[in-house]
Parts: sequence; structure tokens; C-alpha cells
Amino acid sequence: MNGEILAILEQIEREKGIKKETLIQAVESALCTATRKALGLSADEQIEVRIDPQSGKISATHQGKEISSLDFGRIAATTARQIIIQKIREAEKEVIFNEFNNKVGDIVSGTVHRFEKKNIIVDLLGKAEGIIPYNQQVPQEEFHQGERLRAYVLEVKRELRGTQIILSRNHPNLVKKLFEMEVPEIYEGIVEIKAVARQPYQRTKIAVFSKDEKVDPVGACVGMRGNRVKNIVTELHGEKIDIVRWSEDLNQFIQAALAPAKITEIRLDKQSHKALVIVAEDQLSLAIGKHGQNVRLASQLVGWELDVRTPKMLKEEVSRQIKIEDKVELGLEELKGVGKKIKEELEAAGFKTLEDIASASPEALLKIKGIGKTRAENIIKESKKIIKDAKKEDRCA
Repeated sequence: MNGEILAILEQIEREKGIKKETLIQAVESALCTATRKALGLSADEQIEVRIDPQSGKISATHQGKEISSLDFGRIAATTARQIIIQKIREAEKEVIFNEFNNKVGDIVSGTVHRFEKKNIIVDLLGKAEGIIPYNQQVPQEEFHQGERLRAYVLEVKRELRGTQIILSRNHPNLVKKLFEMEVPEIYEGIVEIKAVARQPYQRTKIAVFSKDEKVDPVGACVGMRGNRVKNIVTELHGEKIDIVRWSEDLNQFIQAALAPAKITEIRLDKQSHKALVIVAEDQLSLAIGKHGQNVRLASQLVGWELDVRTPKMLKEEVSRQIKIEDKVELGLEELKGVGKKIKEELEAAGFKTLEDIASASPEALLKIKGIGKTRAENIIKESKKIIKDAKKEDRCA
């Protein structure tokens, strides 16, 4: 029986990937419990069971004396069986947790096993099950049972029922890892991915840089006849990918990020990390993109807020600003010959500035107690004169 136990453990090691030493410890612990029960010993009485890893021979001692009266084969086959199974399951869970915990931030392959409450359950090559929660899915993607897929390992958690492996199909790093798998120059460290901006299923922008002047980073990622990038696009069900050349020169990087639009001028505000990008009228729609997608992804890629304008838009903005600055707001205290009580009545009626009065009709002021038609006209006239004089003084200054 001793040899049989060892053979079983070696088989489990081959099939489950659990080290034989771990399994032997689990069986020894189980046999300790079973032996203590068979001898009627209390929990605090010391007992030790050892299995020889070479021969499989089982030996036991109680308070330093060897126990030879028990049939360990029978005990192992009956009393300890469930405990051994439990220990092996615990060890198997630990192996699975460690294996996939080391893969957090990487890509795993699997097949769609089933659908559960909007979540996709993925069979990870028979080793474990992963879950793609609804918030980690791309809504436009459709998968069918048995279909193969690749996903980004987002998180691995210990749960009562076992290891929970959280996968993602919409994470930007999925694209990054796919490029690492497809492009040897990235895997070897010659080409570096500097940044990724992604709108899942729509478009991804990826910025790359070459540490070797002889290697074109964009060409390396595209591949011969576009084969490398095509494989990634296929994996992402047609998602468009813009491969951008990264540059330390922020002006050059912004121009590359906003391609295919041609940029006329870039004004950088380093303090606020904002950039005003000026383009010709016929380049505006290209720079902004459909529903603002191009400029939004470019902003994420560069890490700066990009404000795209045309010269005409800037001119209109300046004109609006001048009008705002020309608007003089003066309080009612500037009115001469109008008593405090009337001013209070004007403010209560919503006329808080001279601009409010100047733009009003005499009829509107007639509703205020103490103001007749002539007085209403005079107050409006005086308000306009004060505002006009104030603007003249402001321009002269």
C-alpha cells in the first residue's frame, strides 16, 4: 500500500502540477489526524507521521515511541481519504493562484465556456476558469461558446470557492501586450511602447520609440505588408490602430498624434499642460475626428489637453473677448439726483446696474413706485451718458 500511495502522489504531481513534497506533507498531516483518532488520543498529545519520499514507507511515533500496531494502508484508504482529498484541493488552489497571480498584467488564451449574468466565463486551457465581467467587455464584440479568445489578466483574487481570475477585453494594456507578442523588436527591448490611448472597438493610438537608430519603430510594428498590425486588428475585431512615432519634442509628438491632420502652429502652456493647436479650415474635421475621437485620443496619448482651433475661430474669440471687456458695469450709486429710496426700489425690481437701466424701456421703469414718465426717460438718458463717458475714459487710459 505504501508504494501505491507514492505512485498516486506522483500521478497527481504530473497531472495537477502540485509538487510531490507538498502532497506528501498533506498526506502526513491527514495521517496524523487519522492515527490520533484510531488510537483515541487527545488533540494535545504529540504524534508524528512520516512518509519516505523514496520508498513510500510510512512510520509514526507517539511521544517519541514508534507505533507499529496500526495498518496505515487501511487508515490511508478509509479514515484519511477525505482529509487527503481536501489537502490536495487546497494545494491545487494555491498552485492555480500562484500561477495566474504571476500573470497579472499579461495576456492569457482560452475558450468561451459559458455566459453567466452578462459575464463571460473562459476556460483557461483546462487549468482554471477566468471571468470577463460586463464592465471589462467591449459591448460590440460577440463571442460564442467554444470560441477561442485572448484577454488581459486584470486581477487575481482568493475566494472561498477558489481562485477568481478577472480578465479584460477593453483595457488599453491589452493592445500593448498584443504588440509585445507580435513584434519581436518590442519583446527584445529595441522598440519601446511609450503610451497607449484606446477607445475599445473604435480606435487605438499607440506611441512607439526605437532605441536603435537603424530600426524604424513604426515599420517594425506594422510589419511586412502590414502583417503584424493586421493580426492585432483581427484579434480586436476590426479596431483601427494608429501607430505614432514618439518624440521628446512635444511639438513633433503632438503633430504625429493628430495625424493625418496637418498642423499650422502649436502654442504650449507648460504650466497648465494645455496646447493650442491651430489648423487650416480644411484640416479641422481631420484633426478633431468623428465625435471628437481623434483629438480626444491624441490628448490622452500626449498627456496634454489639446485645443484645436482655426484662425477664423481665434479671431471670433478675440472679438467676443473685446466685447466683454468693453461692457462697463456701473452701480446705481453713479446716478445723480436719484434718492436712496428710489435706488432701492430699482434694485428690488431687478435694475442692479446702469446697464440694466440703459437697456430698459421707460414703460418698464414706470412700474416702480415714485417714477413718472419724464423721470423714467431722464434716468435712462443719464444712465446711457454715464456708461458712454466711462467707456471713453477706459479707452483713453
